[in-house]
Order: sequence, then C-alpha cells, then structure tokens
Amino acid sequence: MDWTAFRLSLELAFWTTALLLPLAIAIARGLAWRRFPGKGFVEALIALPLVLPPTVLGYYMLAAAGRAAPLGQAYEAAFGGPLVFTFEGLVAASLLVNLPFAVQPLQRAFEAVPEQLREAAWCSGLSRLATFARIELPLAWPGLASAAALTFAHTLGEFGVVLMVGGSIPGETRTISIAIYDRVQAFAMNDAAIMSAALLALSFVAVGVVYGLGQRGLVRRR
Repeated sequence: MDWTAFRLSLELAFWTTALLLPLAIAIARGLAWRRFPGKGFVEALIALPLVLPPTVLGYYMLAAAGRAAPLGQAYEAAFGGPLVFTFEGLVAASLLVNLPFAVQPLQRAFEAVPEQLREAAWCSGLSRLATFARIELPLAWPGLASAAALTFAHTLGEFGVVLMVGGSIPGETRTISIAIYDRVQAFAMNDAAIMSAALLALSFVAVGVVYGLGQRGLVRRR
C-alpha cells in the first residue's frame, strides 16, 4: 500500500467535497426552482464531464491553466507558482470533473420539496434565507449526503484528469489511482491488488449510502 498516495487522495477528496458542495447547492437550487431561457443548455454543460473522456477534459484544463495561457499566467502572478502539476491544480480539476456528481442529486432533492411549503414559510414571516436554512435544506439532506458521498468516492478513483493535470509527482500529485497504475506497470500485482481492494471497498460504501438515502427519501415521500 502506498500510504502517501492514499493520504493525498483522501486530502484531495476532502477539499474537493468541501469546496464543491456550497457551489453545488447554489447551482442546484437555482436549477430546481427557476425557469429561464437556456436552462437545458446549462444542465447539459454541467453534465458534460459524465460523457466527456477524462483525457479530453484534462487537455482543455492544461490548455486553459498552463503557463502559456492567460489563466495560468494570472494564477502564477498572483500566487508565485504554476497551477498545473500541483496539488492546487488537482483540486481545480477535481472541482470541474465532479460538478455533475454534486449538482444532480441536489437538484433532484430540491425539486422534490413542495413549493407550498416555501410559500407557507414566507406567509409565516420567515425570510428567504431562513426558509432555505430551516425548511429546504433539511428536506433536501438526502440529496446533500448523496452528493457528498458520490463526490468523495469519485475523486478517490479519478485517474485521467488527475494524471493529465497533475502528472505523477510522489507526495504532491500521485494519487492512489495513479499509484495503482504505476504498480501494474511495474508488475507489482500484490500492491496493486491491495490498493484496488481499498478503493473498491470505499466505492461500495459510497454507493450503498447513496442508494440507502434514496430509498429513505422515497419512503418519506410516500
């Protein structure tokens, strides 16, 4: 087991989930409650990482954030170092590739909240912020938990985008999925098997949480 790579993957998954969930809540709530021209296009754009090959997404990330690109130059000027081939670059790439895994469960959860409840809360004197905090978010918590579980698990197993944007720098950008690939390339099958089993177990737990919360939400609506 490459414990350094495993720890790095856990850190990447934690920061990706922590940073992405607030943004996903805002996007999902807006998509659930608002009707506007081009909404389908926005939803398709958010879902694009689900079908786009990771190497393609990684290439565009490199093109946008490399040292020759305006974004990469602006980042380097602001922070004194490049964005690509760093842990920060991995976080940025993970935020982008995990966006649909966070937004879609939350959007479905907010859409399931009856609008009459919001209107009743407003009529009772609650502000929009209080209604969101005390009515909408508690009712949408299964979607929030599902979004967190899916984002965390998918980040742990992401390979293509992470390799393209971060490379395989030990202790900095080599995640557990890249370590597995390196072990297979070196014919160290026992090490690869142990790390693969760890990812399999974590992924199974995450999917179990998602389905369990989905069944609980279905029973509650009935």
